[in-house]
Amino acid sequence: MLEIRDIRKRFGEVEALAGCSFTVERGRMLGFLGPNGAGKTTTMRAVFGLLEPDSGDVLWDRQAIGLAERLRFGYMPEERGLYPRMRVGEQIEYFGRLHGLDRHAASAAASRWLERLGLAERSRAKLEELSHGNQQRAQLAAALVHEPELLVLDEPFAGLDPVAARTLVEVLRGETARGAAVLFSSHQLELVEDICEEVAIIDSGRIVATGDLDALRSASERRRIELRLDGAPQDWVPDVAGVAVADREDGGLLLVARRDVAPEDVLRAAEQTATVVEFSYGPPSLSELFLELVER
Repeated sequence: MLEIRDIRKRFGEVEALAGCSFTVERGRMLGFLGPNGAGKTTTMRAVFGLLEPDSGDVLWDRQAIGLAERLRFGYMPEERGLYPRMRVGEQIEYFGRLHGLDRHAASAAASRWLERLGLAERSRAKLEELSHGNQQRAQLAAALVHEPELLVLDEPFAGLDPVAARTLVEVLRGETARGAAVLFSSHQLELVEDICEEVAIIDSGRIVATGDLDALRSASERRRIELRLDGAPQDWVPDVAGVAVADREDGGLLLVARRDVAPEDVLRAAEQTATVVEFSYGPPSLSELFLELVER
């Protein structure tokens, strides 16, 4: 289990981390979310000793993390770290050797992951000859080649086409099924909502929410109501206190309501105005929850 305990980091006058705490269990996947500059990359670098927190602890299985532990981790930085003029297959094997695999095991693992990620035919190409998306796949293979116990990925979905993104989702699910702890950051909140059961949301160096995603959404002070009406004025708004229009699109209406607003009141107001074609009520989406917490 990865434990981040009250870590703090200051760069001059900038407080990058102000008491950041969360955990990632083995066999679980946690989405690490926050605005640009919130402290996500700083936290991830602290896990790998790339920077030293001013205070607090970064632990693996309740022990301080040293070189032996980090050799069992996999890291995919946002700024890619492979050798541009080295052949892809050779450097994936090389990274496997760095993590303790013998030559035969590293070669077999490199071939297996390049095949899995659709790069087998480009294994003899230099990294700089690959597209941006394929370079990301190669970076992912380097992080996975030694079957890490902890996998940390900084914006792994950035720039990926839908096919590549789907492949990465399958890989991450496979890694958690194998028992690895997975921590990744992403601005693609719909994707995070689809694949993660747990999230940690950071803003200005502070964790503003962490835990089970469904529980966090249910605890929100807001609710979302989706309406589709037939025959209502285009500028119709329900005359119900605590309800506001969030979006109008193609005849549909998205409303944001306080949690104490009875959905029946909104439905009644809609029925008095037009024919209700669709009506749904529930907790906010992850994107809406994120905005609520960060704006707060």
